[in-house]
Amino acid sequence: MAFKGPARHFRNLAAALLITATTSVAAQAEPARIVGFGDSLMAGYGLAVGEGFTDRLQAALRAKGHQVEVRNAGVSGDTTSGGLARLDWSIPDGTDFVILEFGANDMLRGIAPSIVEKNLDAMLSRLKARNIKVLLAGMRAAPNMGPNYVSQFEGIYPRLAQKYDVPLYPFFLNGLVIDGKRAGAEYFLQDNMHPSAKGVDRMVEDALPLVENLLGKPGAS
Repeated sequence: MAFKGPARHFRNLAAALLITATTSVAAQAEPARIVGFGDSLMAGYGLAVGEGFTDRLQAALRAKGHQVEVRNAGVSGDTTSGGLARLDWSIPDGTDFVILEFGANDMLRGIAPSIVEKNLDAMLSRLKARNIKVLLAGMRAAPNMGPNYVSQFEGIYPRLAQKYDVPLYPFFLNGLVIDGKRAGAEYFLQDNMHPSAKGVDRMVEDALPLVENLLGKPGAS
């Protein structure tokens, strides 16, 4: 009888340790949840299932040892106004990171840079309020928009990245357009605007270091 108390104590201690270990393993196994939020460049316009940026990014990150789920919340044709309007329901609760990519359609439509900046500012503010980390993907303006528009438009992204202290990927199509010159035709669809599957792979390769830096080392909490 004298040993039942201690034995029961050790059984309870062992059970507690087992629960703690199980909980710890489950927490470590929880994948980082990333949402790619943007327009057709994020949505994977014209590409087959599995060929878009978010799918290829997820594959690349997992190959590097990261436990991630990368969700596609891109909508073809979307402007910053459209993105702002749908942000709350496009970015579900529990999201850890957002790759924010908007502006190309605003630029092509000649929307005033001040409006673009206001919309992106509001998106960043909402995401910050929800404690969601952001990688801001910038966009370049076409030269035919004129030097004044180009200067104002391209200044938006570094300014907002500094304001909200978020990492900036200066140009989402970096690797496909270098020093104003496009890569080979095989990196684009026939419209010569949207990336092909091969082009997406190059985009992912170029953006991967920044995304990994945002995530931290594989397996880190």
